[in-house]
Amino acid sequence: MSCNNRALLIGNKVVVTLVFLLCLVHSSQSLRSLFACDPANGLTRTLRFCQGNIPVHTRVQDLIGRLTLQEKIRLLVNNAAAVPRLGIGGYEWWSEALHGVSDVGPGAKFGGAFPGATSFPQVITTAASFNQSLWEEIGRVVSDEARAMYNGGVAGLTYWSPNVNILRDPRWGRSQETPGEDPLVAGKYAASYVRGLQGDGAGNRLKVAACCKHYTAYDLDNWNGVDRFHFNAKVTQQDLEDTYNVPFRACVYEGNVASIMCSYNQVNGKPTCADENLLKNTIRGQWQLNGYIVSDCDSVDVFFNQQHYTATPEEAAAASIKAGLDLDCGPFLAVFTEGAVKKGLLTENDVNLALVNTITVQMRLGMFDGNLGPYANLGPRDVCTPIHQHLALEAAHQGIVLLKNDDRSLPLSSRRHRTVAVIGPNSDVTETMIGNYAGKACAYTTPLQGISRYVRTLHQAGCSGVACAGNQGFGAAEMAAREADATVLVMGLDQSIEAETRDRTGLLLPGYQQDLVTRVAQASRGPVILVLMSGGPIDVSFAKNNPRVTAIIWVGYPGQAGGAAIADIIFGATNPGGKLPMTWYQQDYVAKVPMTIMAMRASGDYPGRTYRFYKGPVVFPFGFGLSYTTFFHSLSQSLPSQLLVSPYKLNSAIFNSSSNSIKVSHANCETFSKMPIHVEVSNTGEVDGTHTVLVFAEPPRNRIKGLDVNKQLIAFEKVHITAGAKRTVQVDVDACKHLGVVDEYGKRRIPMGKHTLHIGDLKHTILVQPQL
Repeated sequence: MSCNNRALLIGNKVVVTLVFLLCLVHSSQSLRSLFACDPANGLTRTLRFCQGNIPVHTRVQDLIGRLTLQEKIRLLVNNAAAVPRLGIGGYEWWSEALHGVSDVGPGAKFGGAFPGATSFPQVITTAASFNQSLWEEIGRVVSDEARAMYNGGVAGLTYWSPNVNILRDPRWGRSQETPGEDPLVAGKYAASYVRGLQGDGAGNRLKVAACCKHYTAYDLDNWNGVDRFHFNAKVTQQDLEDTYNVPFRACVYEGNVASIMCSYNQVNGKPTCADENLLKNTIRGQWQLNGYIVSDCDSVDVFFNQQHYTATPEEAAAASIKAGLDLDCGPFLAVFTEGAVKKGLLTENDVNLALVNTITVQMRLGMFDGNLGPYANLGPRDVCTPIHQHLALEAAHQGIVLLKNDDRSLPLSSRRHRTVAVIGPNSDVTETMIGNYAGKACAYTTPLQGISRYVRTLHQAGCSGVACAGNQGFGAAEMAAREADATVLVMGLDQSIEAETRDRTGLLLPGYQQDLVTRVAQASRGPVILVLMSGGPIDVSFAKNNPRVTAIIWVGYPGQAGGAAIADIIFGATNPGGKLPMTWYQQDYVAKVPMTIMAMRASGDYPGRTYRFYKGPVVFPFGFGLSYTTFFHSLSQSLPSQLLVSPYKLNSAIFNSSSNSIKVSHANCETFSKMPIHVEVSNTGEVDGTHTVLVFAEPPRNRIKGLDVNKQLIAFEKVHITAGAKRTVQVDVDACKHLGVVDEYGKRRIPMGKHTLHIGDLKHTILVQPQL
């Protein structure tokens, strides 16, 4: 959001003037000295906070102790003001790196020595790889490029990524930014990417500081007259605990993330950025965040001016800081915090506590160590390197999902299919492939360019843009299909259909796209491959059921090398191995489910959400994806049929006989409750391939209210297996971690009874009983 927009939000003449001045300060920061505490600076070299050989907390307290109240307050916002008398330059906290360094936020700029950065596939595509090592490696590369740009003076070190919200509703415009609908996958993605961004954490240091957003229960932007600024998400403790908060907890526990961002919406009537229970008690108290909490941009202004949560702006400033907010993306706290202190709504110590968290992160980043540290040598030569760009291609390869392949029409043969018609509004796009929150890509390979590397192509767009408002180009497209040996239709969505602030109203292809596919498929004299670009799912039942459409491929938004990856899959240079990270619903599903209902579980006529709770018909299920080879699962050893869980004591408080369950917090999880499973995966086809082993657990039908979970993913592992070979995958089933369900009070319990493990076509039943 621009400075002008921020001023308009507050809507007060005096405040507008102050905001304008703040923006002038920010605009001048491009001239600031890059490194604080430079040893060559005689002004600062004797100051204690610049001494790298003393503990960080001591340095932080020394710096805060030197600041006036007014100086402190100007550090509470994203465009933090300089403190020239202490040799501290201004700093822009807001940078983005969702799938590559981005210039969406004001903290990073492209140009000069840094014309672009590696643009990886959008997150929903990368999530489809189900490959945790890939996710971490992408984070490592992105942070290399971010550090290089920081050293060059054109970027910061605090990146407000990743987005780890659950893809609850298929219409959400920001589905593309997320790792999908499953809490375990979202949590593992979050932790992996954060670790890649932040480095190994040695000595509590940070390479860059990541931020998991948007906390919490945020997944509606603008639907049916309801927008994110006014939405009150009514969420049960059960759904918070086992769905919405899971990825954020993983960010902190497993990723040791340096920041959490609170969201625009309210949760149960309270703005998240003013909710002490969500921020101070949960993130910082229960989860022990080692970092800072930041608002989504202008969230504090939003809950004052649009949600009318407080009577005065000073009360809004006080409510957010006392709830645990440390940094405001926007000018609100810079304008109103001093008044809140003067009115006794806040103390200066409250401000100090917020600064402890932000300045500590800056210290851990080395921002007060001069131009020193292990990343000081990174520069322009470390951005858009051949290795980085190859990883972008590999990520696209791994994320592409084959949804249909009748009669093994794929892969095409460049000898038999010498001429290919490439048709569709997304057939020769560039920026569409990188989705939103993207930067400037190093280079692009469009689908048309990628296919043209293999064969002669006949190109027709068919439609003018994905809106496909007319059929004027259909005739030329049909003619190309008649002349070609095979036809590739590249259809789908783009940011004009699904984006931040833009939720979809339905799940069908826009405009006349379906008609174009049907007519071209009928005209084609060879196999017809439908390639879909989108973040959210699309109801393509018509193509799935049309025998003239012989193959369907979903590519998400595949990044700068997307066209090359698509062509490699189509011509068999790469064997597809992606799996859908979300359910593809039928169009009539959305007619039954308002986006404003947050409940995950089915109830009455309400069908529930995601594969865990919805039991109705789907176009393609979560975890679905085909290969050019075949895989067979077997258990490499006999498994026990019983698993014992030992409670600390056997009494009514520990063992609940009415629900036949034990609270996880009361179970002795170190004894008797773990079981290793060895799954042998055989590649029984003729092509090498990668395969994702998905392990689901289905709980017993029990008396715990709201237990009706179909099944839930408890583990996944990506393996590469050569044709005719076998690989053994070990999964350790832990009753406390994997077999628990959450009751209506938000407490995790282990149901006693028969649990069923699903591994591909395999099923294994385990009787879980208390150890008496």
